[in-house]
Amino acid sequence: MIPQTFKEVIDLGDGREISIETGKLAKQAHGSVVVRMGDAMLLCTVVSSYTPTTMDFFPLTLDYREKFAAAGRFPGGYFKREARPSSEEILVMRLVDRVLRPLFPKDYKFETQVMIQLMSHDPEVMPDALAGLAASAAIQVSDIPFEAPISEVRVARIDGELMINPSFEQLEKADLDIMVGASADSVMMVEGEMDEISEEEMADAIKFAHEAIKVQCEAQSRLRVAAGKTEIREYEVAEGDEDLQQKIYDAVYQKAYDVAKQGSTKQERSEAFSNLKEEVLAMFTEEELEEKQKLISSYFGEAHKKAVRDVVLKEGIRLDGRKTTEIRPIWCEVDYLPSPHGSSVFTRGETQALATVTLGTSREANQVDLPTYQGEENFYLHYNFPPFSTGEAYPIRGTSRREIGHGNLAQRALKGMIPADCPYTVRVVSEVLESNGSSSMATVCAGTMALMDAGVQLKKPVSGIAMGLISDGEDFAVLSDILGDEDHLGDMDFKVTGTADGITACQMDIKIKGLSYEILVKALKQARDGRLHILGKLTDTIAEPNTNVKAHAPKIITRRIPGDYIGALIGPGGKVIQELQKETKTEIVINEDPVTEEGIVEILGTSQEGIDKVLAKIDSITFKPEKGSVYEVKVIKLLDFGAVVEYLEAPGNEVLLHISELAWERTNNVTDVVNLGDVIDVKYFGIDPKTRKEKVSRKALLPRPERTERPERKEGGDRNHNKRDDRKPRNDNK
Repeated sequence: MIPQTFKEVIDLGDGREISIETGKLAKQAHGSVVVRMGDAMLLCTVVSSYTPTTMDFFPLTLDYREKFAAAGRFPGGYFKREARPSSEEILVMRLVDRVLRPLFPKDYKFETQVMIQLMSHDPEVMPDALAGLAASAAIQVSDIPFEAPISEVRVARIDGELMINPSFEQLEKADLDIMVGASADSVMMVEGEMDEISEEEMADAIKFAHEAIKVQCEAQSRLRVAAGKTEIREYEVAEGDEDLQQKIYDAVYQKAYDVAKQGSTKQERSEAFSNLKEEVLAMFTEEELEEKQKLISSYFGEAHKKAVRDVVLKEGIRLDGRKTTEIRPIWCEVDYLPSPHGSSVFTRGETQALATVTLGTSREANQVDLPTYQGEENFYLHYNFPPFSTGEAYPIRGTSRREIGHGNLAQRALKGMIPADCPYTVRVVSEVLESNGSSSMATVCAGTMALMDAGVQLKKPVSGIAMGLISDGEDFAVLSDILGDEDHLGDMDFKVTGTADGITACQMDIKIKGLSYEILVKALKQARDGRLHILGKLTDTIAEPNTNVKAHAPKIITRRIPGDYIGALIGPGGKVIQELQKETKTEIVINEDPVTEEGIVEILGTSQEGIDKVLAKIDSITFKPEKGSVYEVKVIKLLDFGAVVEYLEAPGNEVLLHISELAWERTNNVTDVVNLGDVIDVKYFGIDPKTRKEKVSRKALLPRPERTERPERKEGGDRNHNKRDDRKPRNDNK
């Protein structure tokens, strides 16, 4: 029996369209859709348990995977099977999760799993831009409670024009690349990178994205109705207790207000609020605590949150006593670590990042092998967030999604400032040593200084700042350089990075509905003031990149050679290049330019003498004398029939100087003209057609002697004199 399917089509307005279909695949899932654009097809399913968990948070799992079969490729590695998700897939998971999670009911504690799989790949379509739409559409055709449909789109600006969901090729030409997630009413998430754009340009791009998202949300609503999925499941909700809520509010609010108003350190605040909670718990018997522990903790959190927010809105004072636009004290240091190629420490308030830079050849490039993209990164940044940075102790089980996401944001912030002609592969590692508010932005600042300390010629230094927002619907306050608590208690977390001339990257999560673009622009402009203040601290510490890399850091020289000489430089079985590396204590990497077919030779070493030896060897191997040119040579061997000479500008390149080319006069012995070790000039004539060997000549550079005139002959028989006399008598009979 052919299943009944339902389909909606979204017209992007430029000949491209997106379709959403349900009813054909994965029908045992609670919701299932196939989203298609061109030949790209995403299957998304959602399942939510009917049994509540005992967790205090919503247990949502979001998974995004790109199948290699979707692109007609085999997975790399020994087992030939997709394994753990790549960093790029994890980044997509984060993008979708951040928009979906806030729209589930706050009291919904049922384990929910959203799975998005790329089943067919189109080289002209970037599937990550469709993942949010697929996830929301799958929920819409289920009975799972969800506030409203959402979607995500990519916006790029190419030649001054904004467009939705560009191709890979189009994106390479863009000076703005952002992902925007939103419902029909509100923008909820923005993340991307830019080429030093203004705050107004940023806001225009977000508006442009939101208009496209509204159309996609309407299509999901139509699909939901057409498929008859209008029923919402009933679920067990924990009962509230208004009297208990009011009792705790009365006991907590003013005391929490007073703690928040006095301004204190993280440790002091934590201790004060902890003592306050102990006072509240002491108000109840053991039986009451056992019965209503979760409600008491929840109501305490609500009163605490409202008190802190009210202090900001009414008093203009923040938890640590700062004004809304004030930046925490900053101190910086470069060249802190003696062995790395570059290092720096950036400390802002109670947040500290230690960054290191390592320089290498193209061999150290980060290889990216995905079904949708294959390439390499010559600049990449890794971010580590150990538990001690927040005074905690817990086991470390691999790199967390948070670490991947924060590292990616910092990498995008800085990569546009790495010059195109930087010969190195550059790796930045940020070790977060303390954290109380925006360690990712501390990473950007520390990374900038470490790169400059390493001698990487950054186009411009980059700084970053995290902004917050508190709003009660009427009044609002935009907070510069937010604390961790302000991130948790506020309505917006907005990270912005940039140079003195514009924004290079951003990441925004908005927790309230209907944020006006006026407030958004105000936040962006206030962020610019904060960025410039922080940038001044960075440039006070290190004004510009060091002219040279450090003495212990490797120097790199790049040389291009004709493709015909690559084999000669490598040698049979790699013998030549291996011996050369060992002798000169350098690292030599050879790549072939696919366009020119030239060899690109990278020489990496700490000793300039070693690098010079490699360059001399390359010159020797690739030396090709020009016909008609004069070269200085050294006599290295004497033979009976000539001398073997070596080109001084290309040691190791030998040629025979034949005895007949030593001088115009007849030469009986080679040593009559040259001796071992003599340096002379010769002229190169190319390949001699008679001998089919290279020909050089010394005599060609010497003045030719004048001819001696022969004596005049007498008239008469002198010419044939004795000619007949030598003959035998003629035999006429023959």
